[in-house]
Amino acid sequence: MEFGIYTFAEMTRDPKTGQTVSAAQRLRDLLEEIELADQVGLDVFGVGEHHRPDFVVSSPAVVLAAAAARTKRIRLTSAVTVLSSDDPVRVFQDFATVDLLSDGRAEIMAGRGSFIESFPLFGYDLNDYDRLFAEKLDLLLKLRESERVTWSGRYRPPLDNLGVYPRPLQNPLPIWIAVGGTPQSAARAGALGLPLALAIIGGEPERFAPLVQLYREAVRRSGHDAKQLPVGINSHGYVAEHSQQAADEFFPAYAEVMTRIGRERGWSAMTRQQFEALRSPRGALLVGSPQEVVEKLLFQHEIFGYQRFLLQLSVGTIPHAQIMRAIELIGTEVAPVVREEIARRTGTNPGSKTA
Repeated sequence: MEFGIYTFAEMTRDPKTGQTVSAAQRLRDLLEEIELADQVGLDVFGVGEHHRPDFVVSSPAVVLAAAAARTKRIRLTSAVTVLSSDDPVRVFQDFATVDLLSDGRAEIMAGRGSFIESFPLFGYDLNDYDRLFAEKLDLLLKLRESERVTWSGRYRPPLDNLGVYPRPLQNPLPIWIAVGGTPQSAARAGALGLPLALAIIGGEPERFAPLVQLYREAVRRSGHDAKQLPVGINSHGYVAEHSQQAADEFFPAYAEVMTRIGRERGWSAMTRQQFEALRSPRGALLVGSPQEVVEKLLFQHEIFGYQRFLLQLSVGTIPHAQIMRAIELIGTEVAPVVREEIARRTGTNPGSKTA
């Protein structure tokens, strides 16, 4: 059972002070957050890729390489790599390098991307959104399978028995498929025998159970071993000593970001009433005291039987000291309790990835 943090490394104003930290300071803070997550016993830290002014990381592998030098055991993953608009050869080389620097702790979480800025930036047609991803994923999987590759496709020049270096320490280099709410994407991950990372950032978690069922059925039909294919859940969350404190610290930044993105996508503004419904026992937000978050994690484990759970703490700008305290609470008061209880319920070792 694995628990961790992921971030998009936001570069937004603090809604309480109106100030925005520099890009350099945000990256320094991010490395401290990853280092602390490692120290308090969390299993995974993920860094997202964006190409817009409100997020500072456009190249997760560069940040993860810096983190590799400052950590000892935590796994380091993209969250996500927008594979549709990237070159699979460079993606593989970058993460193979991170894997070597980290002594075998790198992962790729590949997705189609929920933002579209990278497509015009790198010269791709958004109409090819899914076809680009399918083709580039095929190449990425061949690159991790063989040192020398012969391959041809529609959107990238072919490879004719070419070697791709360096090779990672892990064989194979872990590749997860990140899915929002698209059944076809969940089925594709299962058919390919790749771990599934499911993002749940709104609504009731139970509504996403059919996607996990679809994934596991695709795994079974394709002849893969479901026990070797973990399911991860990625959600927004925040922990403080007390429930009201957590809500009051998290809401202003969360509401500002969700309202701004909502304007881009036609959603209504985020209200405190909507927020409280989302952090209620059956809502998608894991915001509250350590005990409240423990209860929601256990509730969602009953639904999904997940093997990994990642929380995005900084949905909008929350002061660095508060994020550090939240990471500490998750590592010391949330994750150990959930691991032990799931182990008790399932009769497995608390450290088992198959619990």
